This record gives sequence, C-alpha cells and structure tokens, in this order.
Amino acid sequence: MGICISSASSEIHQAEDGLENVIYLEENIAFNKLCSLYSREGSKGLNQDSAILHQGYGVEDGAFCGVFDGHGKNGHIVSKIVRNSLPTLLLGQKNALEKMKRVADGNNEEVEDVSLPSKNFYTWKEACVNAFKVMDKEIKLQENLDCSCSGTTAVVVLKQGEDLVIANLGDSRAVLGTISENEIMPVQLTTDLKPTVPSEAERIRKCNGRVLALKEEPHIQRVWLPHEDTPGLAMSRAFGDFLLKNHGVIALPEISHRRLASNDQFIILATDGVWDVLSNSQVASIVWAADSEQAAAKAVVEAAVATWKKKFPCSKVDDCTAVCLFLNKRHRQDAADSGLSYSSS
Repeated sequence: MGICISSASSEIHQAEDGLENVIYLEENIAFNKLCSLYSREGSKGLNQDSAILHQGYGVEDGAFCGVFDGHGKNGHIVSKIVRNSLPTLLLGQKNALEKMKRVADGNNEEVEDVSLPSKNFYTWKEACVNAFKVMDKEIKLQENLDCSCSGTTAVVVLKQGEDLVIANLGDSRAVLGTISENEIMPVQLTTDLKPTVPSEAERIRKCNGRVLALKEEPHIQRVWLPHEDTPGLAMSRAFGDFLLKNHGVIALPEISHRRLASNDQFIILATDGVWDVLSNSQVASIVWAADSEQAAAKAVVEAAVATWKKKFPCSKVDDCTAVCLFLNKRHRQDAADSGLSYSSS
C-alpha cells in the first residue's frame, strides 16, 4: 500500500498500490480533485521515480506539479529528497524576492499587475534558478549519501492563475493537452535535455566532458569524464551527479512561460519510461479518454508498461510515473456529442 498526504487535514491516508512514490497535497479541502498521480516500478529494481502534486500552491487556484526520475545507486533517495524539499525551497525563494522588491519600491504593495503576467514570471524564473541551485547544494551536503554518480531529473510545472511556469532538468517531460479542430492535441512544454541536443553537447565538450554512444547503444549519447570511460550519463542536466558537474552537466533549469487559453484542457508530466514508448499524441489521447480525471495518470502508466512489453519483450521495463492536472471539469458525454475525436497517432 502507498500513502497520500493531505495538508488540509494533516492526516496520512492509505492509498492504493502504485502510489508509494507519489504525494498529493491540498491547501483547501474544498478542492475538486481534478488530478491524478501514479507510479509503477519497472523490472530494473527499486522504483527510482518520485512525484508530487500540491494544489493551492502559491495562490488559491495555484498548483505545483513535479516529476523526478532518479538514476544511479542512490537515485531513489535523491528523487525523494528533491520531491520533498523543492516545493518549499521554491516558494521561499519567491517570497524572499517579492519582499526585496517591496523594500526596493518603498513598501509599495502594488507589486503585481494582472495585466502584466511577465513580471510575475520573471520573479518565478529567478526563484526557480535560486531554488534549484540551493537544492543541488543541499544534496551535495547530505551526510552518508554518495551522489557522485547518482542524481535525478526534475520537471516542474507551476500553475499560478492562468499562467504556467515550467522548469526542467533532464529528460522527463511536460505536455499540455489542448483542443484544436475538435481533436485533443499535445503541446510539448519542455525539451528533453540530453547530450543529443547540440547546444547541450557543445557546453559539455567546452568543459572537457566527452559525449559518446556505446557501440551496443548507438542511438543513446552519454556523458563521460575526460579521460575515463565513466559514468556514461544519458542526460545533460540533473540534480546530483557531482562527478560530472565540472564537465558540463548542470543543475540550471530551462525555464519557460505559457499563458493558458480557454481550449487548454490538462497538463501531463511523466518520466522517460513513458515517453520512450508512447508519443505525445498517444499520451494526450489516453488522458482524454480516461474514465475519470482520477484515473488518467494510471491509464497512462499502464499503457506505457504494456507497450514496453510489446515493443521490447527482451528488455527490462523502466519505471513509469505520471502526474495529470486537469484545468477544467471534463464533460465527456458533451465532448462525444459534439463529435470530439481522440488522436491515437
């Protein structure tokens, strides 16, 4: 059995299997839970994925969505440390920046103009950079935890009113589901930050890191030390992995902003165990066709696991984790009556 933590009641509730690595929090017990989280261990050993969804984060209708994919010997520990600490660190940094701004403005309380969301975005952007930097330092200072070759990805989506702030390290991914021409369509919100990205490889090589693929895996570029065939990291940004931090692997997130529109329906975050076997369109269609908002994340994970076994019957299945936040209550019958179709490509 897993656990689901609700901050509204300050109680720990037993949850169904598949939730051992995920946490849901809410600031207001009146929230409609138009969301779901699910994680399933692969066949490689311990489930190193972690995830969190915190409703009421920052503002009343805000949310913090995060997915973290650990790797290396202690990756399962690192991903949980980040899941448990990053939301508080980030909000603390944002509040500190706003306080500094009020002081600089002579305690003028009118610091937020809803007609200028970019101002709020730049505050969140600076807060993300600061919080990710502090988070990486905290991991390094953990006693009796070797993170020289262990770390985690992090993909975070903050919903603040009608604004999304997206921060990404590594190759987990966030996708927005939106309706276009009566069809649910995916909009990828993040870039998979791997050594295959030219600008990422260039930074690594400038720091004397090497980017090479193994002969048996010619399609997977990895990061290696200058003069040793180790550790072979398959991403270019991560928390931890301190052996490579002087060789181009960084914990600086790629940050972007998106203003929500009326046709935007949901946000889905998932680890690469999902995206390695399912396309953005397939995932968006699975979410939209799910029996309920609460069933969407599990539907995505179960579909990914089934596809792993079908496509790669001789390979070990990766851990698969998903977080799904719906932006509006779905009316599936209304959608069906209007002729809305589901893309399965």
